Amino acid sequence: HKFRPRLVNFLILMYPFFHFQKTLCTKHDEVKLAEEASKRFSAPTIFSKVIDKSIPADIIYEDHMCLAFRDISPQAPVHFLVIPRTPIPRISAAEDADAELLGHLLVVAKNVAKQESLSDGYRVVINDGKHGAQSVYHLHVHVLGGRQMKWPPG
Repeated sequence: HKFRPRLVNFLILMYPFFHFQKTLCTKHDEVKLAEEASKRFSAPTIFSKVIDKSIPADIIYEDHMCLAFRDISPQAPVHFLVIPRTPIPRISAAEDADAELLGHLLVVAKNVAKQESLSDGYRVVINDGKHGAQSVYHLHVHVLGGRQMKWPPG
């Protein structure tokens, strides 16, 4: 069938997105997803589609360097992501030349947290690689707030 290769490619590209739609995810699922994502981290990601607006997202901030949008499977009352427009697969792949961009991501995280009324505090998380349970290989900063966080996180 002539549509089968396109369907397979679509499903491979969209797998992380479908995974995010699950409301509950076991630790085993997270580990498996991270393992699979690490095998293909050079491929375009779901975040590329958010950036080019070919898939919808609840964007709450954007500028020429990054954008912030609400997580589709929030793990806290307020949960948003800040992603760079320039694709950096993971924080450990960032270079010294990325310092300005990396700093900007954190400043945007702080400003959007203020905009979201997270004055009692919030958690900032960057997962890196398979052991960090990174499921999308496009650097992203999670900001979670609106409740008391627990320690250790996992």
